[in-house]
Amino acid sequence: MVRGRGGHGADRGRVAGDGPVGAPVAGGVAPRGAAGLASAGPMAVERLSPAQWQRLEAELKRGPLAHGFDDEHQGWTLRRVKLLIGRLFHIGYTVQGVWLLLKRHGWSCQVPVRRALERDEAAIEVWKTVGVPPLAGERGRG
Repeated sequence: MVRGRGGHGADRGRVAGDGPVGAPVAGGVAPRGAAGLASAGPMAVERLSPAQWQRLEAELKRGPLAHGFDDEHQGWTLRRVKLLIGRLFHIGYTVQGVWLLLKRHGWSCQVPVRRALERDEAAIEVWKTVGVPPLAGERGRG
């Protein structure tokens, strides 16, 4: 056996008896055709059972104040939902995992219910038609 510079002892042009690296597939698509490109579903199996999900959803609807989170204006955050899942079911999720879980069940990010008190609707309409006024002291380009 001749060893290459990497010391692995394998021919660099071959992969475990599968033929040359990068060999084309007949027809340009995998043997399963278009069906081979279809999604096989979520990458991970959901760790909450349907009964646990129903309970979690009911607890989320009760609100963060019912679970000891004292900031009523912030509402549910991914971190808070993660903590709630851990407290209720002793199951660990990452923040990203909580987002995927909620999204999979039709939840979305929250949008503020009220607008800022300083909002000037008349000025906004002018800006939409005329454009945003230049900043004070802004120089022309050139």
